[in-house]
Amino acid sequence: MQTNAAKIDLTQALVEKARALVPALRERAQQCENECKVPDETIRDFQEAGFFKILQPKRWGGYELDPQSFYAVQMTLAEGCMSSAWVLGVVAVHNWQLALFDAQAQADVWSDDPTTLISSSYMPRAEVTPVEGGYRISGRWGFSSGVDHCQWAFLGGLVPDPEGGAPDYRTFLVPRSDFEIDYVWDTLGLRGTGSQDVVVKDAFVPAYRSHRSKDGFATTSPGLKVNDAQLYKLPFGQIFVRAVSSSSIGALQGALDAFRAYGAARVSSNDFSRTANDPDAQGVIAETAAAIDEMKLVLNRNFDVLMQQASAGAQYDLEQRLLFRFQSGQILDRCANLISRMFYSSGAQGIYRSSPLVRAFVDIHSGRTHIANNPGSVRRNFGGYLLGNPNTDTFI
Repeated sequence: MQTNAAKIDLTQALVEKARALVPALRERAQQCENECKVPDETIRDFQEAGFFKILQPKRWGGYELDPQSFYAVQMTLAEGCMSSAWVLGVVAVHNWQLALFDAQAQADVWSDDPTTLISSSYMPRAEVTPVEGGYRISGRWGFSSGVDHCQWAFLGGLVPDPEGGAPDYRTFLVPRSDFEIDYVWDTLGLRGTGSQDVVVKDAFVPAYRSHRSKDGFATTSPGLKVNDAQLYKLPFGQIFVRAVSSSSIGALQGALDAFRAYGAARVSSNDFSRTANDPDAQGVIAETAAAIDEMKLVLNRNFDVLMQQASAGAQYDLEQRLLFRFQSGQILDRCANLISRMFYSSGAQGIYRSSPLVRAFVDIHSGRTHIANNPGSVRRNFGGYLLGNPNTDTFI
């Protein structure tokens, strides 16, 4: 068993590797956008640095570090390229989810090559027909980030209840040979995520290659029989939502650093005033620095609490889950507001595509459109629960 000191040392080494890659990610950011995919050399860098191993089970060569370590790496990388960090976040989290699947499913993916990667689209789009030994599925799923680099996919679908009850949401694990990629990704921001459509035509999925959402919620997944680390006893919803919100914090930090360098030297060509003396610029810089610090502190605090509960075998508190879910869901709104204000304070020179704030502006605003980053529904549900209404969100 790893000691806490060993985990801290490994985390520090991984964050230092991420920091060293930031300049290269900045240089590749335009290529990433132009090709609508993370460059192959970036994925190789991530593999060689061990980033995909952070949440992977030790029995498959992974590190089994805490989520705080993983998100520290993701946020650091996002300072250079939010698209690249987004893909790392989503794809590497799948290594954590595969640990929840039946042991045979894990072997199917990793027995020949434990560096094999998995993409996803959790939209409940599958047309599901239960058959002997499993299911036949067909459908089209959108927004499969990083799919070009992956040999398997997690795809969402609803399995009918034979007794007429509510359908059972499942994630189906499908090999690359069973799906086609439809290259439709042509977007304003996060272009480099390459979040293409995935199409499946009547593929057979063995029952052991499916994962019930109910098991993820109740932390009763079959993979816990072989992967018993506390990491895998965390609620699925708490892990996944952070994978699509945390990169915006790093992107905002990168934009803040760029704005500080730009604003310290800028003099208006109209009234010759210095940005450094502009009260609006001073205010947004201060608020952004404080917000980044706060959002990181809350992320780490929340996972400290969840890991302590997992270690103690304690039941997760519903109100606490809803609070943590809302705190993740509001991050993109906060980051979008702050990057907008920095953008406005840049003046007309800041609208050129060469400005480092432009990419952060469009990427953060694009990330805000992800359903997990829409604070409205989780805000209403959390507020309603605090007022005595029943919880309606199972993705917590």
